[in-house]
Amino acid sequence: MSHPIKFGTDGWRAIIADTYTLDNLSRVTAATADYVKAHFPQNPSVMIGYDCRFGGPLFARAVANQLAQAGIKAFISPDYASTPMVSLATLQRQCSLGIVITASHNPPEYSGFKLKGHFGGPAFPALISEVESLIPQEPRRVPDHFETLLQSRQIEYYDMEALYINHLKQSFDLNAIRQSGLRIGYDAMFGAGQGAMRKLFPQAHLLHCELNPSFEGTAPEPIEKNLAPFRELIRTQNLDFGLATDGDADRIGLFDEEGNFVDSHHIMLLAQQYLYQDKGLRGKIVYTFSCTDKIRQMAEKHGLPHEQTKIGFKYIGEIMANEQVLVGGEESGGMAVAGHIPERDGIYMGLLMLEMMARRGKTLTQLVQELYAYIGAFSVQRYDLHIDEDKKHRVMLYCQGGKYQQFGAFTVERTEDLDGYKFHLGEGRWVMVRPSGTEPLLRVYAEGHSRQEADAILEAAVAVLSV
Repeated sequence: MSHPIKFGTDGWRAIIADTYTLDNLSRVTAATADYVKAHFPQNPSVMIGYDCRFGGPLFARAVANQLAQAGIKAFISPDYASTPMVSLATLQRQCSLGIVITASHNPPEYSGFKLKGHFGGPAFPALISEVESLIPQEPRRVPDHFETLLQSRQIEYYDMEALYINHLKQSFDLNAIRQSGLRIGYDAMFGAGQGAMRKLFPQAHLLHCELNPSFEGTAPEPIEKNLAPFRELIRTQNLDFGLATDGDADRIGLFDEEGNFVDSHHIMLLAQQYLYQDKGLRGKIVYTFSCTDKIRQMAEKHGLPHEQTKIGFKYIGEIMANEQVLVGGEESGGMAVAGHIPERDGIYMGLLMLEMMARRGKTLTQLVQELYAYIGAFSVQRYDLHIDEDKKHRVMLYCQGGKYQQFGAFTVERTEDLDGYKFHLGEGRWVMVRPSGTEPLLRVYAEGHSRQEADAILEAAVAVLSV
């Protein structure tokens, strides 16, 4: 019996040699081919890239071979490529779809399959659902004619990294950044951003910028707890700026000159401030349910429209593909801005922050303090509460039934349920509970006026939810 294949918030992911096999990859590729041929009957083409994980070239080659034999022109990266590189190339080459062989920030034993729309961003939920419905029960095996198809140009190599680097050079004042004297650090987390950053900033202090599919046992997710060696590098080398990206380089992690982690909420607010005040750009502000309410407050101060979405960048990407959006982002490190593709891009966002620092002549610490003076200090923290499925289900029933009215000293004033449950505690404070769809855990978020207050709200919430 075939293993059921489901796409999550950002593609299909599975453990290599367990359920991520060539046979199951063939099934997903067959569904993708059927979708492309149905919706792009004239000169269908697909852009294919892969990250630095085990088997990436093998899996990408298998996908290209199968698509080409289905009558679809296949462009394939000659080396590893980040998700933003694939999305940009899909748009620039006017391909029907893009495919990235990546498991993003998942542990090293995983690989995955992301779909990218012809517009250069995450495939819309409706597209993903249709492809999912087309997945056959059995693999659609084809012989390996890769080299022959390469000679006939039904498969063609396409240098996505070179295209991407040229795009960055046109998008940013790299001379201002280089002449600023800013000492830059970059942690690729062994991911697909390493080549581009090495070429853009050869003098930068690089960490984990080599091929190592084991990731030294750490999932390539640029969150504070995973970046302790990078923080140490920043402090020992007296760096001014530390940028980290995940396995496929679409998420960002950031450190200031003191080695303090600057989270996505702050980066989104700084980006909005810089694009609005310094560059004179306008557009909608789009953010997910787990983001700070300061994003809405700043949008209103700027007189900009704003919209809150469910969690998952695909919801933001769909809005960006159809409307003028200034900043779109999510709590987990994925952000996009006007002037670029409607796609998460960790390197692009890092360069935006560097350009802001260089042009304003301010440290990242100073920029954050100016932000607080403008919008008020805040902190958002997250805790993953590991509980069994029965208790997780019971907690969610209690949330739905309005059972939770008090978390320690904090009283619930109102509740929202757009994607999970957000309990507002007054004066901008809140705690949010959202179940994982794949693991026995609850994601618990909290916002307070300081790190200490956010942590106190989290501790109170976890104590109540654990009962």
